[in-house]
Parts: sequence; structure tokens; C-alpha cells
Amino acid sequence: MRSFLASRQGVIIVRLFRGNTVTKHVLIFDSGVGGLSVYQEIRRLLPDATYTYLFDNARFPYGELSSEELIPRCCALISALQAQRPADLVVIACNTASTQVLPTLRSQLSVPVVGVVPAIKPAAQLTRIGRIGLLATPATVSRPYTEKLIREFASDCTVLRIGSTELVLEAERKLAGSAVDMNCLQRVLSPWLVDEQSPDVIILGCTHFPLLKEELHQVMPHVQLVDSGAAVARRVRSQLELVPDRAQGGRESVAYCSKRDQNALRLTPALNRFGFEILRELSL
Repeated sequence: MRSFLASRQGVIIVRLFRGNTVTKHVLIFDSGVGGLSVYQEIRRLLPDATYTYLFDNARFPYGELSSEELIPRCCALISALQAQRPADLVVIACNTASTQVLPTLRSQLSVPVVGVVPAIKPAAQLTRIGRIGLLATPATVSRPYTEKLIREFASDCTVLRIGSTELVLEAERKLAGSAVDMNCLQRVLSPWLVDEQSPDVIILGCTHFPLLKEELHQVMPHVQLVDSGAAVARRVRSQLELVPDRAQGGRESVAYCSKRDQNALRLTPALNRFGFEILRELSL
């Protein structure tokens, strides 16, 4: 349903049109379910859009893949789905992939592509003690792109870094219905639990980690957690404003995995809660 506002003699009239609607379609891509944290923020700003969620569970996690494998695989998966179910905009909701895939993917697609980057600039603005933590995947904490962001936006801060694949796995398990291993969180965060090494702001530099905010706050209750989800959502909204409207019938939001195995099926209830009633396989 689409509404139009018109004014007649100072009265606002709302006109609703059924049948074909003009809507925008957003494809969100990640290695696993971490991109759902970004999707939440986008949907908050654009509740009437149609969404496709694609996750590459066959090669999960991305933090340990080489660029030689990661770039062609991401591009092939997204291009294949674009051919089947064209979207108006693509979001790479994975920090690891965003730091490597964007230039190649943008050269292959005719629609806007939005990536995510660690929220280093806002963290540097928020810190009171000049000591911030970057919690990300091993790949992201060591990328030259991350170094560039630190030099540009946090050169006057001490940036402590922890790269963890374990927490990515914990986020996946949480959405599959398992309890989070708090001992694992304590162990991963232990370098920051000493007073003189404790940051007052932590950047969640992996899209999986906002899914663990509650548990992270239990371990470090006095630390402020920041991520880039809201900023990505604003970027998506501004980019979609430049995309021409196209009339189309109602379309359901669908999730795709690259391997429809038992692990993927265990995520189905969580995907349903996020509004994805259908899970299909997209294999290469």
C-alpha cells in the first residue's frame, strides 16, 4: 500500500493505493547472521522496503579467508542473486568483506553498494580518557584500511585491539538458540579487564558483535559500546533517494544461505523473528 499526501482547502488528505506499489529492495550480505544487526538499523529507517538477506555459511567465518578467495566468492554470490532477484542497493554488512570486496563489486554491479567500516571516528569523539578498544575479527584489526582510519580519526588516542573469531561463533550460536559462553567472553576480553588497560569506549568492529551487546555489558558494564549500524542505515537511505522508483507488486522478504544444512536450518527461527519467513539455498 502506498500513501500520497495532498492538500485541499488547508486539509491534509491521505490517499492510499492498493495493488502495485512503489518500493525499494535492499540486498544485505554477510558471511553469517551478523549482518542482521545492520539490517535492524536499516529497517528502522526504511520499514516499508523489501529485504533480501544472503549469508555465505558455506565459507563462514570470513575473518580467516584470504583476499584471493574472499573477493571472487563474494562477487560471484551477489552477482548470482542479483540476476535472480534484482535489488536496488546492496549492503556488504561485513567489515572483513567491506575492506576488500567493495572496489571489485562496485565495478561489476549497476546499483549502489554500501559497506561497513569500524566506528573509529565516533569512538574517538566519545572517549574521555583517550583509550579506546577495537573488538573485531583478526583480519579487520590488522587491515591497512583500519590503520588508515586510526591515523585519520584517532591519532591522539591509544587504540587497543582484540581480534576474535570465537565471539563471531558465539553470536551465531546465540541466534541459533544456544546460551552464550560467558567464560569465553571473559577470556577474550581479559586484556581489557585490568584497570590500566581498560578502554572506556569499545568499537564493535564486526557486525556479529552488536548481537552480543547484553553479554558484553555484563563483562564490562562501565564501557560504552559503539558500532556503525545506524550510520550505515543513514547512508542506505540517502543512496536510495537517488534510485528511481519502479512500480512492482508486493514482494516478501527472503533469506538465502549458500549451504542449506542443519546449521542453517537452526537459524530459521531467528530469521523468522527478523521478518524472513523463507530460507532458500543459493549455491555456486
